[in-house]
Amino acid sequence: MNLMYITNNPEIASYANDCGISRIFVDLEIIGKYERQGHLDTVISNHSADDIHKVKASSGSSEVLVRINPFNENTNKEVERVIDGGADIIMLPMFHSKEEVNAVGQMINGRAKFIPLIETKSAAESLGTYADSPYVSEFYIGLNDLHRELGFRFMFEIISTGYLDKLVEVIKTSGKPFGFGGVARVGEGVLPASLILGEHVRLGSSAVILSRVFHQRSKTLAELKSKVDLELEVSRLYSEIKRLKNRTNDQIQHDKHELKRIVSDIVEGEM
Repeated sequence: MNLMYITNNPEIASYANDCGISRIFVDLEIIGKYERQGHLDTVISNHSADDIHKVKASSGSSEVLVRINPFNENTNKEVERVIDGGADIIMLPMFHSKEEVNAVGQMINGRAKFIPLIETKSAAESLGTYADSPYVSEFYIGLNDLHRELGFRFMFEIISTGYLDKLVEVIKTSGKPFGFGGVARVGEGVLPASLILGEHVRLGSSAVILSRVFHQRSKTLAELKSKVDLELEVSRLYSEIKRLKNRTNDQIQHDKHELKRIVSDIVEGEM
């Protein structure tokens, strides 16, 4: 599974690569993000396009994924700058239609991989119209913004209600890889990370973003190492994924129902 680690620090990117991270995530999205998430306890990055080539030069075998801004009149210029910086993958957030996907795909023109980030209701509902787009390398489903647009109270209701299964079913008709959401460290989380990883394995996901607990808002490598043993935590994730792949069908169903029960308790305010 591709573990995606958000940082614009070249030293941390190099260290993350050494620890087994396969994708370094540079986040340029800013348009509309404060309006959507400024009042929430979410991470809003201050990365810039100038960070890309520095991270690329330090990231070793890891791919550099860059999330650009939502589609706008300057998207073509942004795509060109990101590609010039050395991005291996470009992620498009907050899109609404097949037309936006194809427009950005044509701008990229095969010079980098292309991942549309499904996080609006209209993008989710129209998935069947662009799932087989020749411009798309893979898909990612963002639970944070999407769950609010769908009217859910907790982001993991997208999983517990079966809504995610329906999106995955459409994606699988295209044969393209996909990932979704974020994950905490093994053994942590009100909704245990192992149950979330279990759904990744059950559904066939191939990518996940590592949550802030893996970097603790660290600005330097020394600060990161003082807070998190990243090599150990990444190793634990891979070991847990391996264990989850060896579950029996009964164990898979048990974990699925346990996730649903805990999500229900969280939504009802019992946890």
